[in-house]
Amino acid sequence: MSYTHFTIAERSKIETLRDLGFSIRRIARILGRAPSSVSRELNRNPYYQCNQAQERYKQKKTNCGAKSKLTSEIKEKVQEKLTLTWSPEQIVGRLFQGKISFKTIYRWLYYGLLQVPLSVLRQKGKRQKPKETRGRFNIGTSISKRPKDVKKRTTFGHWELDTVVSGRGQAKGCVATFLERKSRWYLAIKIPNRSASSMEGAIRKLTTLFPETAFQSFTTDRGKEFSCYPVIEEDLSIPVYFADPYSSWQRGSNENSNGLLREFFPKRTNFDHVEQEELQKALYLINNRPRKCLGYRTPHEVFMKGVLHLI
Repeated sequence: MSYTHFTIAERSKIETLRDLGFSIRRIARILGRAPSSVSRELNRNPYYQCNQAQERYKQKKTNCGAKSKLTSEIKEKVQEKLTLTWSPEQIVGRLFQGKISFKTIYRWLYYGLLQVPLSVLRQKGKRQKPKETRGRFNIGTSISKRPKDVKKRTTFGHWELDTVVSGRGQAKGCVATFLERKSRWYLAIKIPNRSASSMEGAIRKLTTLFPETAFQSFTTDRGKEFSCYPVIEEDLSIPVYFADPYSSWQRGSNENSNGLLREFFPKRTNFDHVEQEELQKALYLINNRPRKCLGYRTPHEVFMKGVLHLI
């Protein structure tokens, strides 16, 4: 038989019967309760008054519930990282593994317990790519001839290249994007158009930023802007490999990071009106989010460690 707590009506009877001098056994018999239950109730509440006993019971019931994990310290850290565009999964993986779940952070957001808007949650989902309109070429080394360790991401210095363009009919300005495969570190450089000479200039700028040994290979598609590859291979001694047609998954990391950049600069963006400083702010946020695939380290941390080993 399961135990039920005394009701306020029962507590009122206990108070009245106790004042009349009834024994504990007699009170228990009248209430249909065990004498031990009545005895414990009276021992918990000296100078028995039913209202005080009921309030004490309510307080104990409240206190015995699960304690909220949203301390002021956790709240401050979660709000800070959400503002920095971290996802709840990234926050938990980096800061609170084993303490709270990412679903808890979602609940705090939906219940209005955090002082940040729901808009801080980044939008996910597959994006439909526009039909390809740029010219292509069919020469160059196929990705099938690329060293196998590049695919495994075991060595540092292998890059994926791509372009992110302005909205259709907006402008010719676009962004050359580069991603180091092992660290997922991502860089975007503004270029005036999608020409081979513009891409060559961006690649040369990239290679001045880090030691020569930080550039072991480039992998890209066969868009016309990458027809500059013979110059890159000859002048910079960096082999260039080309993905198969309609196989964007072969450059999946760069494609994914382009999607992250689009969260800041949607498809209708006119990159002629975007300053490099604006790009840098977005890149800072992207590269300083912890990644599950990196053991919740950030691309910046992994990349800088790789670069330091080359110096």
